[in-house]
Amino acid sequence: MTPLGRKLAAEIEARGPIGVDRYMAECVAAYYAGRDPFGRGGDFTTAPEISQMFGEIIGLWMADLWDRAGRPARVNLVELGPGRGTLMADLLRAARALPAFADAIRVHFVETSPTLRAAQAQRVPAATWHNDLAEVPQGTPLLVIANEFFDALPIRQEVYFDGAWHERRIGIAADNFIYIPKGDPIRETAPARAEYATTLANRIAADGGAALLIDYGYEGPAEGDSLQALAAHAAADPLAAPGEHDLTAHVDFTALAEAARAAGVHVSPLALQGPFLLALGIDARAERLSRSLDPEARHAIAGAMRRLTLPQAMGSLFKVLAFTHKDWPEPAGFGA
Repeated sequence: MTPLGRKLAAEIEARGPIGVDRYMAECVAAYYAGRDPFGRGGDFTTAPEISQMFGEIIGLWMADLWDRAGRPARVNLVELGPGRGTLMADLLRAARALPAFADAIRVHFVETSPTLRAAQAQRVPAATWHNDLAEVPQGTPLLVIANEFFDALPIRQEVYFDGAWHERRIGIAADNFIYIPKGDPIRETAPARAEYATTLANRIAADGGAALLIDYGYEGPAEGDSLQALAAHAAADPLAAPGEHDLTAHVDFTALAEAARAAGVHVSPLALQGPFLLALGIDARAERLSRSLDPEARHAIAGAMRRLTLPQAMGSLFKVLAFTHKDWPEPAGFGA
C-alpha cells in the first residue's frame, strides 16, 4: 500500500467506510503535493502543454473583454490550478498586444503544491501565490481562468437499489479498497464544485469581472460512474495506489451554471472547446505561426490545432462556460 493507502485503511478499519468524495479529495491532495504530472514524462497532457495557441487565445479573449468593459485601471488576473504556469506565460505574452491591458493586470495563482509553485515561478516570476481564492485581494475586478480545475474537485456517488438511492462508499477487504455497495445505476453529485462556483460567482458579483471555465464534462443531469484515474497517460484503477494516480471526474456544467446564476452573475451558453477556439481565431493564429517555418514545424502546429479543436479529439469533450458581472459586456466566443 501507498502511505496514503495505509492512512485511509487505518481510518476505515477504525471508523468504517468513507465517502467517495473524501477518498477523492485525499488522493488528489497527495498526488499533487510533490510531483509535476504534466507532459510526456508525466501522467497526462493539458491543452496549454499541447500548444502556445491555447493560452494566447485566452489572453486575447480577456484583453478584448477588458477593453469592452471600459478598461478598468486594475484587474486581478487569477488562475485556479495553474499547472506549470504554461497557460499564464502564453496568456501574458499575448496580452502585450494591448499594452494598457498588460499594465493593468496583476497575476495571482491559486495553488497549494510546492512542486508546481516552483515550476510556475520559473515561468511567471511576478505572480502572487495563494492557497485559496479567498486570499486574492478584494475590491478589484477579477479575470479568472480555470482550465481543468473543477474536474479534480471531489464528487459524491450514489447507487440505486431497493427502490432508493444510497451513498456509495469505500471500504477495504484483504488489503484492497472496494466500493460499498457495488451495483448500478450510479449517479454523481458534486457539492464541493457547486460551492466553489458559488464562491467564484460571489466574488465577480461583488468586484466585477469574469471567469472562464474549461473542462471535460456534460450538461446535467447525467447518470453513470465518471470517476477515473490516469497513470503514464493510460487508464488506471481509481482504487489502486491511492495518492499515486491522477483522479478526476466529469464536470456537470449545468450544476455550475445554476450555482453561478443564483449568485447573481450572467452565465454564458455552454460552448464546445473546438467551436469556441475557432470563433476566437485559432486557425488564423496557427497560420501566422506557421509562416516562414519548415514543413515539419508547420505540420506540428496544424496537428496541435486539430487536437484542440476537432470533435474526435478535445473539441467536443471539453466544454467552455463563462461567468460575467451583470454590468460587463457579453464575452466573445459563445455564439453570434
